[in-house]
Amino acid sequence: MTKRPEEILLLTESGRLLASVFQFLDGLSLVGISTLEINTAVEKFIIEKLEARPASKGQYGYEFAINSSVNQVVCHGVPSSADILQDGDIVNFDITLEKNGYIADSSKTYLVGVVKPAAVRLARVTYEAMWMGIREVRAGARLGDIGWAIERHAKRNGYSVVREYCGHGIGREMHEEPQILHFGKPGTGLMLCEGMVFTIEPMINQGRRSVKTELDGWTVVTRDGSLSAQFEHTIVVTATGARVLTLRSDELAMARKLKLAA
Repeated sequence: MTKRPEEILLLTESGRLLASVFQFLDGLSLVGISTLEINTAVEKFIIEKLEARPASKGQYGYEFAINSSVNQVVCHGVPSSADILQDGDIVNFDITLEKNGYIADSSKTYLVGVVKPAAVRLARVTYEAMWMGIREVRAGARLGDIGWAIERHAKRNGYSVVREYCGHGIGREMHEEPQILHFGKPGTGLMLCEGMVFTIEPMINQGRRSVKTELDGWTVVTRDGSLSAQFEHTIVVTATGARVLTLRSDELAMARKLKLAA
């Protein structure tokens, strides 16, 4: 489950390129645009500007470059020309990118136009929860430490953590071992070792944690119709802590605050 130094260098490059995809998205006006249009723009950017491959396209028979999960959609939302983003929506874009045979994975929840305070708070707490988990990453720590930190922060703020989906090892394949649960008990689970590369990607619901999959076989929604948010980064375990391979430029201050490796 650990990667060689030369593999980590290649994963670092994939992560850097994927971070630039989100910086591209940051510059788009999302109100009134369809999720399919966003998918097309992202795919073109990855292929033509970055000379890389959208790794999700063709994986498990999926036809698109991104997942676009709006409001009560927890994950795996399918881009559609009929799915027009409206003022007040929240939407998670989950994107994978392969360069030189190695894959990076990241997601970000965007606030579309003017969003209600309750939805803003959900997105903020979810983002914080992801970083709470990242902060626990170090050689010698346990997987349960990550999940415990995430769930504790969510519950303290009145939210629930989805348990059906988890983070995962990543490298030449999109989904590798270990599985990274977003709930758990401290001091339990697999011990982390330097060179492990995996994602941390909590999905946090405004209401109950129960989810269901819609008839398309992909789209996962909250059973109670409440909002859901998600953030994700690809992480490498270092000798002294963690390094975020998909770190965006606007997150440098956060990485310094948590004393993460550069």
